Amino acid sequence: MTVQPSAPVPLSELDALARRFGGERHDAFSERALARGYEEFLSRRRTPLAPFVLTVDGKEFPNFFALLGVPETAISTLEVRLDPVPRAGFAWEFLQPFERIVFHADGSADLHPIDPGPPVHSIARILLREHYLPRSRADMDRAAAGGQRVELAGLFGTMEQGIAACRHQGLLPFCVAILLYLSAERMPYELDLVRNTLLADPRAGRLAASRWVHRTSRVSWGLDRTVARGDLSLLAARSLEVVVESHGLTVVELAHIFGGGRELVDSALQGLVARQLVTFDHRTGIYRPRVDAFLPTTSGRRERGPEAPPTDPALRTSVQELIAAADARATCPLCGGPLPEGPRAILCSDCATKVGVA
Repeated sequence: MTVQPSAPVPLSELDALARRFGGERHDAFSERALARGYEEFLSRRRTPLAPFVLTVDGKEFPNFFALLGVPETAISTLEVRLDPVPRAGFAWEFLQPFERIVFHADGSADLHPIDPGPPVHSIARILLREHYLPRSRADMDRAAAGGQRVELAGLFGTMEQGIAACRHQGLLPFCVAILLYLSAERMPYELDLVRNTLLADPRAGRLAASRWVHRTSRVSWGLDRTVARGDLSLLAARSLEVVVESHGLTVVELAHIFGGGRELVDSALQGLVARQLVTFDHRTGIYRPRVDAFLPTTSGRRERGPEAPPTDPALRTSVQELIAAADARATCPLCGGPLPEGPRAILCSDCATKVGVA
């Protein structure tokens, strides 16, 4: 079934919200910038999965921006319901099919699956993807001269915290990721708020599902906190998330997933290497995740000292990385094979022999 995207929220509605909550920051300069950002967002096509209906405490809203415009009140429950609900199958690749998600005031959520059965309880957080933040001409000139900038906060929090941050800052979210942390994994659902549409995972139809590595919620939480700092470009953030949920990908594979130029994707990946979030194997051209970068440390800080040279340059042999990867998934972090039962080993027996790890 081909899903037609919903009609976008009119620019005039977004402009009115920016003027209401942004105040003097939304001057004529900001109005033009909003119009450019709006058009650029609409020009970037993503595969729609299904339209959704937003309900807050039993009251239905035509879109997220209509909810922003109502007086601030405490939210008991917020529901995202797909209408119509797409059938489970190919369109849901890399995602868990659902009919509706009910968010509670305590930051939890219940995912109601398409197939009959009880809802799945989870921790829920909202992560900002694409947005517009009003900045006047004076704000931009002051920032360019090294003065105080208009800071963006509330990138990562509960649904209620996200809504409050939007109202407080005049922030207009175009696209957000709803992150559900389940008992053994994390499910990211991206919502196009301008078109009121749930989006398919960018890997669907472009990467074999067998390449997908299920990380634990603990690793995914650290990954999402890293992305939420807001110092990565959108392409770099998306690339990082896809690489972390794999045993390694090439720039060609990532460019195919995101539909961008190879040079742009490679530049984003090299930036991640410089930040020590991924590694690059020059011999094979594969970018691999540094899973240890997203795990908490007992000292509260991460050591950045030099790493010992690997025995085999084709393999990732940093002991700290291997331990973290083994902790994240009960498979060998190099070949993907199952680890032996009993005490958790770092590698499978074959890879341990090649690397020289006892």
